[in-house]
Amino acid sequence: MISPTLDTVRLFLHSLAAAIWVGGQFALAGVVPVLRKEAPESTKAVARAFARLAWPAFAVLVITGMWNLAEVDIADTDTAYQVTVFVKVLVALVAATAVAIHSIGKSKLALALGGAIGALASLAALFLGILLRTGG
Repeated sequence: MISPTLDTVRLFLHSLAAAIWVGGQFALAGVVPVLRKEAPESTKAVARAFARLAWPAFAVLVITGMWNLAEVDIADTDTAYQVTVFVKVLVALVAATAVAIHSIGKSKLALALGGAIGALASLAALFLGILLRTGG
């Protein structure tokens, strides 16, 4: 059996947190319309329960993301890599901001735009992370 390394653990934790953060948003997007129809009073409770998993997962993404960056000698990377890192961090900030707006929003516009932008930006951050790891 191949022995795991600290790099393996770091990547696993980052991937697990991304699966919860991104995958959970899309799973919830599929479940909420059914809940609204079948049990409308339950949607807020389900959203709060998801938030209790999603926000800690986002914190793990931030921590392991900084750890990932600490393992890279940025001086030895090319400009394209550096720009991609910058864009990924920016997109992740957009995702977190949009999801926060969705979480605390009261209007249908805040809920809809926050959710849609948050999910799409989260998906983009996931893609950019894979791009960084594989080199394109």
